[in-house]
Amino acid sequence: MKLTKNLYFYPEKGMLDCNTYVIKDETSIIIDPGLTQFLPELLQDLHRDGIDPKDIDIITNTHLHGDHCWANEAFKKASGGKIILHNLQKKFWEATVTQTSRFFGLPAVEFTPDSFLDNDKLNAGEIGFELIHSPGHSPDSICFYCRSDKILICGDVIFNQNTGRVDLPGGSAEQLKQSIERLSQLEIEYLLPGHMDIVVGREKVKNNFEFIKKHVLGYL
Repeated sequence: MKLTKNLYFYPEKGMLDCNTYVIKDETSIIIDPGLTQFLPELLQDLHRDGIDPKDIDIITNTHLHGDHCWANEAFKKASGGKIILHNLQKKFWEATVTQTSRFFGLPAVEFTPDSFLDNDKLNAGEIGFELIHSPGHSPDSICFYCRSDKILICGDVIFNQNTGRVDLPGGSAEQLKQSIERLSQLEIEYLLPGHMDIVVGREKVKNNFEFIKKHVLGYL
């Protein structure tokens, strides 16, 4: 589904999958390819929108829980793209990848990053993102914020009328509250979470933050 000139949205397909976002630009990026089991359906969706997997240059993630990154390696093989993560995701690899997999009784996700970003910018061409560290759901959570288009790809930090859980390894209710408070100060017209529905429209996004602050954060 095309959301803006450069941005596409692909809803999660089933259990342990996630919402996927594609930026089609001079450098094309896929954020959170999801679960390997659902990759054939995702590839079909891309083709329907005229996107060849080989068009994708960068594979990256909001955080490294398995439902967001299990398909990283398979998508890399299908596309020839490079897996590029933030340095913080390298720093917190043990808690986010290894310990969280163990928490669910699953084998650890296996993929090989090609490089790590040591800055907080990711530019695609016409569109560029600020990478905002937003811990709480996981210690390595990164939000992708495009100031010009007012887009926030926020992983599992914040959902439509809910937040990500805080009881996984490295999670912190207090950090999540602080992250959400910081994000709520941004100008956002597209709130694009890792699961469930997206929130579109500045007023709807604002109301969603207010709902969460009033009805959700107090119970974490």
